[in-house]
Amino acid sequence: MSDDFDLDLDDLSRRMEGAITSLKHEFASLRTGRASASMLDPVMVEAYGAMTPLNQIGTVNVPEPRMVTVSVWDKGLVKSAEKAIVDSGLGVNPQVDGTLIRLPIPELNEERRRELAKLAGKYAESAKISVRNVRKDGMDQIKKGKIDNNLSEDDQKLYGDEIQEMTDKFIVRIDEAQAGKEEEIMQV
Repeated sequence: MSDDFDLDLDDLSRRMEGAITSLKHEFASLRTGRASASMLDPVMVEAYGAMTPLNQIGTVNVPEPRMVTVSVWDKGLVKSAEKAIVDSGLGVNPQVDGTLIRLPIPELNEERRRELAKLAGKYAESAKISVRNVRKDGMDQIKKGKIDNNLSEDDQKLYGDEIQEMTDKFIVRIDEAQAGKEEEIMQV
């Protein structure tokens, strides 16, 4: 392979790994009928004149499989936290008891499970697009290397094959994560 050409495969791999990490974070926010503290991660509360993550104004706990509690540290923020949870679209009804907010997690009906599975598919497709965009950047670097550094056709093919192999592995991981999440969602 050409000594003048420097393709950072580690950087490409790190960027593809970022797509998987992002996908897992998005999957964690999908409600599956079981209580999870991470389901409240996207909830932002109006606190002290700024939008603040819910988990930074109180302690989030999962005391039982179908219940999440939020113990708000400042009594003045309880109403804001309750409103943020209601407005978040999670489909839960907060029950306020002093500074403690209880969130009973209702059973998911079949239609809602299908919607969530479809949404998981959209998240997975978005992650695949991110991985393919990283692949495209790598391929563009190879083309540029061919022009700038006289990268041979053989070297260009070798680098291209390496990038494609890496891309395929990440796509398989995304598919496996999606299948696992859909199975989790569809369990009754």
